[in-house]
Amino acid sequence: MRSMLFVPGDRPERFEKAEASGADAVILDLEDAVAAAQRPKAREAITAHLQRSSRPVPLWVRINPIDSPDALIDLAAVVPARPDGLLLPKARDGRDVLRFDHWLEALEAAHGLIAGGIKVIPMITETAGAMLQLTSFVPTPPRVVGMTWGAEDLATELGAAASRDETGHYEMPYQMASAGCLFTAAAAGVSAIDTVDTEIKDIAAVEQRACSSRRSGYVAKLAIHPSQIPALHAAFTPSAAEVAHAEAVLAAFSKSPSAGALRVDGKLVDRPHRLQAERVLAAARRR
Repeated sequence: MRSMLFVPGDRPERFEKAEASGADAVILDLEDAVAAAQRPKAREAITAHLQRSSRPVPLWVRINPIDSPDALIDLAAVVPARPDGLLLPKARDGRDVLRFDHWLEALEAAHGLIAGGIKVIPMITETAGAMLQLTSFVPTPPRVVGMTWGAEDLATELGAAASRDETGHYEMPYQMASAGCLFTAAAAGVSAIDTVDTEIKDIAAVEQRACSSRRSGYVAKLAIHPSQIPALHAAFTPSAAEVAHAEAVLAAFSKSPSAGALRVDGKLVDRPHRLQAERVLAAARRR
């Protein structure tokens, strides 16, 4: 995946539009985008859509935090309809993820679903406490396929006036949160997925920041508006030049398999460059 598009769970008229937006996955949201009073209707709408959709793209659901009274109600409503995956917001530590995994195991068994079939992406930096517990997220249950992060809830907890500066770049605490997500996902062996960009008009800026995300190690990004999708895909899809260079690196090592370092395009490359070339070509094949 290069993009995962949020759509409010209480706006069912937007569900099919989101599926047709070009996003690689859609997240039907039961948390921040839905007022508490609207959550019962949102659960009904999401469940109905999961049951009838032909699933042109994977359909995920963001439930409410595991320590909230809504979490189990959310799961009981949506799991029987077999979402492709679930986002767990505000995970406080690895114990929350394990507890969530156990809940899902029980619900999958109760409804005759394949154990571990519903995938999970925890949001791991949304509280100050979670920032101090990042190592507890490793190792992680097999159903966890990625990790992502959030800045706005963390900014609220820190009492910050804003998470970004006037140029749109994150302030230092949120740069740390982003780096923490990258390190933790890499240590766990899962995909790192960058948080949302709230800009929906300056699409060039969205693409520029997404390119920076990819350079840092992210493989995809959350989105809040269909207008962002083409920019995210452009940023996370290897260019023709990148593919050509990756092919040249692998070809050079294929000719000299015992070499520790080689010269390609006037530069020395070694094992890390070879691994990166393999990742580039794998990403290109997935598009």
